[in-house]
Amino acid sequence: MTDSSRGPLDTTRRATSWLECPDEKLLEATAGGEEEAFVEIYRRYRQRVYRFAYHMSGSAMAAEDVTHGAFLSLLESPRRFRPGRAALATYLCAVARNLNLKRLRKTRREVLREAPAPGTAGEGDPLEALLEDERARVVRAAVLRLAPLHREVVLLADLEELDLASVAEIVGAAVGTVKVRLHRARRKLRQWLAADATEPGRQWSGTRRG
Repeated sequence: MTDSSRGPLDTTRRATSWLECPDEKLLEATAGGEEEAFVEIYRRYRQRVYRFAYHMSGSAMAAEDVTHGAFLSLLESPRRFRPGRAALATYLCAVARNLNLKRLRKTRREVLREAPAPGTAGEGDPLEALLEDERARVVRAAVLRLAPLHREVVLLADLEELDLASVAEIVGAAVGTVKVRLHRARRKLRQWLAADATEPGRQWSGTRRG
């Protein structure tokens, strides 16, 4: 049955069936040319990949480019994903990581400040909202100050709440190495945030590599 011959009920049932499909079936369908299957994959994982890319780069524009590139890579070569090796979200984050590192090597610099990522503004006391925004800005600046290898493990473990094995799969390192990087990154963040708390007017400039 062609798309043009399907009625509204057929289309609704088909859309519902994709919602209920596991990732492996969606990828098989994507490889077979089913556009709706790929759209469902994009719907499931776009926000997670974008959030990781945004916090790695500090740039909404760069995050959009990296996210687009990650999903385009999957669309062009869906069979490169090996279900038995990692979850699809883990695979996509690994692709996004590699694209981001390639972008950093190409530009030879990192964007440190930009408008916050799009989100939902909370209702309530404007002063409290302002303080929350300021705290978020300080934490974001501290994370961006980390070296990329430290930044990525913090984002994956603490923001995305992935287990160490998944983080290791994404960054291509042993679990023990990830533990060391994560420990050092958290220690640096604690030190910098504590220093900022005692010196609230302090501004950071440049990117530390330590």
